[in-house]
Amino acid sequence: MQVILVHPRLRQARTLHIGRRTLAGLVLATMLALAAVSGLLSYVTLHHLPGGQLPIPESWLPRFGQERESPDRDALIRQNIDALAIRLGEMQARLARLDALGERVATKAGLTMLDLGVLAVQGGRGGPAPADGGRPLTLAELAREIDRTADAFARQDGELSLLESELLYRAVSARLVPSARPLVDVLLPGSRFGTRIDPFSGRSVAHAGLDFAAPVGAPILAAAAGVVVVAGRHPGYGNQVDIDHGDGLVTRYAHASKLDVVAGEIVRQGQKIAEVGSTGRSTGPHLHFEVRVDGVARDPLPWLRAGMRAPGKQALARVR
Repeated sequence: MQVILVHPRLRQARTLHIGRRTLAGLVLATMLALAAVSGLLSYVTLHHLPGGQLPIPESWLPRFGQERESPDRDALIRQNIDALAIRLGEMQARLARLDALGERVATKAGLTMLDLGVLAVQGGRGGPAPADGGRPLTLAELAREIDRTADAFARQDGELSLLESELLYRAVSARLVPSARPLVDVLLPGSRFGTRIDPFSGRSVAHAGLDFAAPVGAPILAAAAGVVVVAGRHPGYGNQVDIDHGDGLVTRYAHASKLDVVAGEIVRQGQKIAEVGSTGRSTGPHLHFEVRVDGVARDPLPWLRAGMRAPGKQALARVR
């Protein structure tokens, strides 16, 4: 291999003769130099990698970050965090008021949160403002408070749902108890439950219900919601309606002149089911009203007096 050198200082061009061995040596030396440089760079990179910084950019990166993060941007972020913290405090105060409201509703209904299977609500919080204004929340602390408040709202939703279910159950149960008057304008019975003189035989007999005197055609109302199980003629009761209210509780309405329901019909509390008459074994127009529990006649007067004050199965248990 020949290399011709030309330069103004040279009087004539010079020719260099490079042999194959010399050329191979130069190529090999160049390759070894490149490999040495590559190995050095790899060593330096791996040596500084666990620290997360490279030696050359290490002095550049902080300076670059400082140029991007201005004091105005930091102040704006702090203002947003403080505004969110204030809003979060307002939500927590509203949550406390809703907890107190749920507690008052439960108390008026004769319940406590422990009756519903949940803990009582926390009391109010307050106090004088600190002189130094307090320490502002960090972003992590604000996130934790938001999560805690969200959990509190979920807990409150569950508690209020339980309270609503309990109140609905009581309202429905109360309508299944014969607490409504079977006649609108008649308050006191003419003949009470218990032993009395039979108007036909003159002997002492047991009277299984209450007799309410009323004119023929006066509307007879269902004392509670239920299912009509009997609607027909009976030798002694005349035109008779029996309503099953569940849990072994049945009410009976006898001596009607007209029936407005049929067996199997579902009736609501206060619904007209018949009209007053004097059918069957009767001396005059009146309503014979009975309450039977598991087939046994009970005095209806306590049921009517209880009204809504002893709803549902609590009233049933007390009268039993």
